[in-house]
Amino acid sequence: MAETKNTKAFYNTEIPQDWEIVKVLNFGKVYTGNTPLTSEPDNYDGDFLFVSPGDLNEAKYIYKTEKKLSEKGFSTSRKFPKGSVLFTCIGSTIGKSGIATVDLTANQQINAIVVNNTNSNEYLYYQLEMNVNRIKLIAGEQAVPIINKSQFETIKLPKAPLPEQKAIAQVLSTADTAIHTTEKLIAQKELRKKWLMQQLLTGKKRLKGFEGEVNLKLVEHYLNEISERNKDLKITNVLSVTNSRGFINQADQFDRVVASEDATNYKIVRKGQFAYNPSRVNVGSLDLLRDFENGILSPMYVVFETNKSQLLPDYFYYHLKTQWFYGHIPMFVQGSVRDSLSFDGLCSMKFYIPSIEEQTAIAQVLQAADKEISLLKVKAKKLREQKKGLMQQLLTGKVRLKIN
Repeated sequence: MAETKNTKAFYNTEIPQDWEIVKVLNFGKVYTGNTPLTSEPDNYDGDFLFVSPGDLNEAKYIYKTEKKLSEKGFSTSRKFPKGSVLFTCIGSTIGKSGIATVDLTANQQINAIVVNNTNSNEYLYYQLEMNVNRIKLIAGEQAVPIINKSQFETIKLPKAPLPEQKAIAQVLSTADTAIHTTEKLIAQKELRKKWLMQQLLTGKKRLKGFEGEVNLKLVEHYLNEISERNKDLKITNVLSVTNSRGFINQADQFDRVVASEDATNYKIVRKGQFAYNPSRVNVGSLDLLRDFENGILSPMYVVFETNKSQLLPDYFYYHLKTQWFYGHIPMFVQGSVRDSLSFDGLCSMKFYIPSIEEQTAIAQVLQAADKEISLLKVKAKKLREQKKGLMQQLLTGKVRLKIN
């Protein structure tokens, strides 16, 4: 690799003098997708891929679609050949893109570029990905954001010579492969953890050294509700429990504290205790406090702890993250306007609660699985950051690749 010295301006960066600044249409022919009549069911449920924005995600290549067309539906559609670059140009998902792995078609939210033989389709894909935020601005602020075909065709992008396009695409494809491999491994480990939870937390599978009868026990004998109030106002960090991140500090989430000015009636939650919003527990907003020593929560929250000599917090935490638990919530909720899981409702549930020794062993197995997944997610994040850095260097020509 070598750093570029002779450059010319391209928006807020510089590109090599021997690169061109061209419109998208210079890379190939642009077509807009269309949707076969939905009033004719025999247009659908076949073997031909029919791409909508929901089918375009982090993966570069399009291998499958939620909807498929029949031979009849495919014959009436605007077909895009294998290798076409698809780019979403209508709606909130403007900018999602992918490369066709087979001949396919797409709906009218998507434009496809059939790249000519003087350009690399993968290079174009990466240039569109690199410039996606600038492209989105073309849609402006409107109820339904849209970049029409004429606007899309005239978007300007840097164009390297073809041998360099291919070299750049190869480097970035290698980075994508590493990311995809890691993300695939994460998905496999998450499935394995889910299976372990289903087996170990129900007693269907016992760890070595543990045996005996498997019984479900009423959890009310193992839980205690906590109603400690912040009367002296000594605790100031206001927490919330979210379905995606668990406990969060409101000041970090909202850049401000959204609590009431009078926090004397707020509930104190301490490390090792659980809390949940009774009206939102069905979406996952139940968690064990581990990352903070303490905090205060809105009075609407339920705070409780386990009898640690009989029920380990870490073991019970995994029970509360199972599909079994969320599937049974509707049987225990109350409320005429909004369903709510009271503490009494939670206590009415039955769980597999073995000896403390077995609980400890099960929690250790699941914690090891969590750690493995966490390390892989850190790796995936680093790989994405590395790819982003490579794109910024290679797709602007700041660093040039040696071409054999």
